[in-house]
Amino acid sequence: MAKAYERIADELRADIRAGQLQPGDRLPAETALVERFGRSHVTVREALRVLQAEGLIEKQHGRGSFVRRPRTRVQRTNLRHQWEKDRAKESQSQREKTGATEHDTGLGVNDLVFHAAYSDTKATKELAEVMNVPEGTPLLRRVYRTRYQAERAPFNLATSYLVRELVEGNPDLLDETKEPWPGGTWNQLSTVGIEIDRVEERVTARPPTAEEAEELDLPPGTSVLVLRKISYDTEGRVVDVSDVTLPGDRTEMLFTTYLERW
Repeated sequence: MAKAYERIADELRADIRAGQLQPGDRLPAETALVERFGRSHVTVREALRVLQAEGLIEKQHGRGSFVRRPRTRVQRTNLRHQWEKDRAKESQSQREKTGATEHDTGLGVNDLVFHAAYSDTKATKELAEVMNVPEGTPLLRRVYRTRYQAERAPFNLATSYLVRELVEGNPDLLDETKEPWPGGTWNQLSTVGIEIDRVEERVTARPPTAEEAEELDLPPGTSVLVLRKISYDTEGRVVDVSDVTLPGDRTEMLFTTYLERW
């Protein structure tokens, strides 16, 4: 038998799904809900906690509870890699028309707010093993954040590592002010003679850290997907290692594998 707070949550959930409460609408005050359902403040709060954990509502300090606006969905497919490689060799005017985020979300270039920050670092033992370079090798660390201008949280938290020696032949590749770069990393690498041959991706899931939950604006109880992307060039070298933290409430990973016919 359903508990009292579960029945209250069911009714409010039905109101939201039926459109009686629209995204952005403020829910009735807690005292009004107590009167409507004839239950205690504690029971009503527990019902609201359930809806918040489901990502249906959000609490705004000093203002009350509001129906959460659906966030732009992101679909990452393994077919995007060939698309990225093909795009890397297109003309600059073509490359400027769209990017990987636009590809994954269906948004346009002018819909997005982009930020990049570069810094010099050295390969840790773990990164050195992945990149097959000596520990302490100079690396270029690049941090990216991209969000839909109508939303406050980025689509993901991305950090990329390049071996500095491989890219410093083109000074523009060391300059964060050149971002967003038309054609992305693979076009950047092509300017120093590097062609990507294959991509290896590993995906795991875990609870977010407090900092990740805050920056990604995650509903309580939402997990994150952690993607480690390793790009190899045609000589078998690891030329880019990217760590991407993806919010579990808005990210779909789609893998399509074409099989040879008998």
